[in-house]
Amino acid sequence: MKKTFQLKSLVASLAIASSVTLAPVAVQAGVTANVGMVSNYVFRGVEQTESSSASAGVDYEADSGLYIGTWVADVENGLEYDVYAGWSGNFSGITLGLGGTYYGYTDTAFDQPYQEVNLSAGFSSFSIAYDKGTTGSDGKTDYTNMALSYEKDAFSATYGVYDPNSDTKKDAVNYLDLGFSTELSAGLDGSVNYVYSMPEDSVNDPSAYLILGFSKSFDVM
Repeated sequence: MKKTFQLKSLVASLAIASSVTLAPVAVQAGVTANVGMVSNYVFRGVEQTESSSASAGVDYEADSGLYIGTWVADVENGLEYDVYAGWSGNFSGITLGLGGTYYGYTDTAFDQPYQEVNLSAGFSSFSIAYDKGTTGSDGKTDYTNMALSYEKDAFSATYGVYDPNSDTKKDAVNYLDLGFSTELSAGLDGSVNYVYSMPEDSVNDPSAYLILGFSKSFDVM
């Protein structure tokens, strides 16, 4: 299995969770779209592509905090397509999120589908996420991901532990993601991420990645 996971679902859920509230004044509902490219697609410490990857997505967010969206990326062997939905809100300064994500592939030789439940909570600049799902040709392989993130202005840091098979010992991947992002022009963002991946097994050595990214978002309606 080349893919052991992806990162954007956590980023999307935390971004959405930080933007809506349970208070009487809620964000305006609407549809947004995004396009982007990264020099190397790495998700939760696992390399998905050895070269650049382009992506695009569409999201709808309601005043109530409910959201639904889809995201597509080039993974060299076909496309990865994700569908996610859920709810997020803020109560007394604590951000909460609950959602679900499906990861599919146009070429199942690259990887099998994933289905997971996403939980997140945050306070001030800190957030924590827990993801539990199933994958495999029979859909019976359980996996988990836990991550703690800190974000301040343009800087972000995430430390996570991804366990690709809950029934197998010493197969987890520990990863550290340090990022910096800035607005290059109206609606166009640039980012630099350093990802250090530390597998617990004795077969794979630690890996480090320096990833450059560009993304543009815009309102659809």
